[in-house]
Amino acid sequence: MPLTLTDEQQELATSLRRFLADKAPRDTVRAWAEAGEGIDPAVWRQMAGQLGLQGIAIPEEYGGSGFGPVELGVVLEEMGRVVLPGPFFGTVALAGQALVASADTDAMQRWLPGIADGTLTATVALSEGDGPALLEPATTATPSGDGWTLSGRKKLVVDGDTAALLLVVAAAPEGPSLFAVEAGATGLTRRRQDALDITRIVAAVELDGTPAVRIGPAGDAAFLRRVVDLAVAALAAEQVGGASGCLAESVEYGKTRVQFGRPIGSFQAIKHKCADMLLEVEAARSAALHAISAADEALDELAVSAAVAGSYCAAAYTHAAKENIQIHGGIGFTWEHDAHLHLKRAKSGERLLGSPVAHRARLAALVGI
Repeated sequence: MPLTLTDEQQELATSLRRFLADKAPRDTVRAWAEAGEGIDPAVWRQMAGQLGLQGIAIPEEYGGSGFGPVELGVVLEEMGRVVLPGPFFGTVALAGQALVASADTDAMQRWLPGIADGTLTATVALSEGDGPALLEPATTATPSGDGWTLSGRKKLVVDGDTAALLLVVAAAPEGPSLFAVEAGATGLTRRRQDALDITRIVAAVELDGTPAVRIGPAGDAAFLRRVVDLAVAALAAEQVGGASGCLAESVEYGKTRVQFGRPIGSFQAIKHKCADMLLEVEAARSAALHAISAADEALDELAVSAAVAGSYCAAAYTHAAKENIQIHGGIGFTWEHDAHLHLKRAKSGERLLGSPVAHRARLAALVGI
């Protein structure tokens, strides 16, 4: 399994970094986040039309580029570096990967082309309080004619108040399954939740006899677990980007901030912090790359590697974000400075798909501890 990027993947990262530096500098990102509307629609269209980012992990027969989780991870790392807001993670990393993993031809033909060309936003509703609810979700699915109706409540749904398509995990008679609900469906109520991270919108979603279409295998917990593992690996790649961005900001500030007649980066305490951050960032990158490579090659070890990446990368990002604030000193704690954007993204990411503690507990169970 490769643990380094190919020349083509490195070129993808370089091209996207240039694009984001031009279209999403930090003051622009902050303005988007504070407005609460996510990314500029014109930039979203450019991402789809010029770069093909929304379709990067979608098969060519459904309008995508035909790449996989590794290339998606490369894209997410660069987006994490700049704390990019908007529906990319929910639409592509969550819903797009779930649809592809379902191998449901009808569902893929119906929704993947819209995701690939940027005209459809989507997300996956997993959590009912504390991490993904897979085995015994409180949300229920009841047969109704040729389809289904859903009843229940989901929390912390990424872009849940704006996505045109929601993929909802619910308990069916055959077992937990994945269902598609389109915006405007009867009985669907969506409310944006207050969140620490202003760059990632989350919502509570209520379903009351809401019409739905089942996607993928019926009552297949292994399929749902793979959907979550793919999402965890993708989130880990984004967290590596965020941690790397914190390190870069710390090093740059250490070279330019002068105290006692010398750059603060020349002081041993700052050197130690940056060195420790570098070690954690590189270790996290290895963990994330292992997970997305396992996902790309459909290896059985995806479950273990996703648990490792989900635990380590989240912790590494949070630590890097805290150290970045410490190195920036008093200014780093203020609302006017951007260092806190990374810390809030890091802390919200720790809860999005399961906490580091939950990932470690799953890892222990998987390896028989």
